Amino acid sequence: MTGQMWMPTLPPTLGRVLAWHPQPIPILPVIVLLLLALYGVGVVLLHRRGIRWPVARMIWWSLGMATILLVTATGIEGYGMELFSIHMVQHMVLNMLAPIFLVLGAPVTLLLRALPAGSGRRGGVRRAVLWLLHSRGAVFLMHPAVAFGLFVMSLYGLYFTPIFDYLMGTLWGHNLMLIHFLLIGFIYFWGIIGVDPSARTSSRGLLATAGPALPVIELAATVPFHAFFGVVVMMSTELLVTFYAMPMPAWQVSPLTDQATGGGIAWGFTELPTLLVLGALVVKSQRSDRRTSKAAERRRVRDGDAELADYNDYLLSLNRGNSSRP
Repeated sequence: MTGQMWMPTLPPTLGRVLAWHPQPIPILPVIVLLLLALYGVGVVLLHRRGIRWPVARMIWWSLGMATILLVTATGIEGYGMELFSIHMVQHMVLNMLAPIFLVLGAPVTLLLRALPAGSGRRGGVRRAVLWLLHSRGAVFLMHPAVAFGLFVMSLYGLYFTPIFDYLMGTLWGHNLMLIHFLLIGFIYFWGIIGVDPSARTSSRGLLATAGPALPVIELAATVPFHAFFGVVVMMSTELLVTFYAMPMPAWQVSPLTDQATGGGIAWGFTELPTLLVLGALVVKSQRSDRRTSKAAERRRVRDGDAELADYNDYLLSLNRGNSSRP
């Protein structure tokens, strides 16, 4: 592999794989630290205005960033260049686990609240962000069919074509692929969980009236595709990618056996993200029901006295009518 990159020489153990070992050019770890700092600045700005940002969202965001660091700033990054199975762990975490945590951190909502509003130059950045969220490109990208296609093609389009071998040939190609996993996963779960505003949540068309069933259908639709991919990889009698054809000789690892292990990881990894997203959807639905109930209660309290007075007037009029009869 061209470029400056740390490559392991000792066989993998749990300690070596999880040991802190960022690459000489730690692209993703630097991005993670920058995003953590920006998120913290946003929280501080809201705090100075007297706005309390939920602690749970800060925890989710931090957990997402920690998860990214776990697979990009440890031995996983280096061993993932030698073993397909460890690379598949990295892929699944970046594509299906870390994005869920990041979405639950509501970074878009934080950004919109932290940016100054107004019609002048002061609110220009916020208006630009809102324009981008409602642009045609965002509408297209956030469409369920498009997000689903991009999410699934992260598997089939890479591993069943020469693209994977090409990207793994350079340091920058490898990091571009990892960033791709993360971004596609974020877009996919952003639309499903719907914590942040997006082109989908602001749409007045069919997507906005589809109800709570649509996210569940989207989530369930990817499960068979992941399962089929994992089974194909596990059952394959040939190497799908030539990059892992020559593992370290001293490790005594069979490339086909390691590939089958990677397929099993891809097949079994879907359960945890699915449970996390379903849990998030249930909590979101419960909160929405509570807000609806509280709003109805406020209307009942506000209008209750007026309705009672009207009813009493009605009974009084009936009583007067009866008393006036001979």
